[in-house]
Amino acid sequence: MIAVLTDYTAFLSLGFVIGMAHALEADHLAAVGAMIDRRAGRRSLILRGTVWGLGHTLSLFAISSTVVLFGLAFSGRLEAGLELAVGLMIVGLGARVLWKLRRERIHLHVHEHDGAAHLHLHSHAGEGAHHASGHDHAHPARQHLGVLGVGMMHGAAGSAGLLVLTLAATDSIAQALIYFAVFGLGSITGMAALTAIASYPLGAIERGANWMKTATGLGIGGLAIWIGGGLALRSFGGLM
Repeated sequence: MIAVLTDYTAFLSLGFVIGMAHALEADHLAAVGAMIDRRAGRRSLILRGTVWGLGHTLSLFAISSTVVLFGLAFSGRLEAGLELAVGLMIVGLGARVLWKLRRERIHLHVHEHDGAAHLHLHSHAGEGAHHASGHDHAHPARQHLGVLGVGMMHGAAGSAGLLVLTLAATDSIAQALIYFAVFGLGSITGMAALTAIASYPLGAIERGANWMKTATGLGIGGLAIWIGGGLALRSFGGLM
């Protein structure tokens, strides 16, 4: 009996760790990174990571449990379609980051002082327009709903892989359901921990020079488009 409990505890612990590792996959990091506001406080960043993990767990648990309980089949074509949607979503998030940079009108200026030319970044955000403070403030609830939706989309796309892993390692429906829940908790913990760690360098960047902020935004947006585009292309092949 003790040996059985030990094996079961080890099995669930492994599911938790795999869930944490799953949260750190490239497409997940790209999507969450593209949604992070560098100006947000540490608590807000951690909350966004947690909300993504919650959305990921909700859809993953709901879909995987439904398939197991009702003996349904998860076709490769459906899996490819979901991954294609995720890829396009990540591309959209990356494009949104670049659009926000463009909206802030940050660009390079070339100046020459004492015969030496140099470059620096400059922003004209807000020039020539009224400051509509009533419209520019953040909407945390709306932002968190967006993060929740992105997490749910990722969870739906990842449910097929989790089903294969779980059905190969469990002996009953009850074990599978518990594994789904533990896996989801691991993904929540993993993304919350990641955003907590990322909040320190992001905070330093926000306090730093403009070129650091712009370079970070360009890097995040470009990487999201690259990863999302690659995922979309691979998934599109699965639909043919």
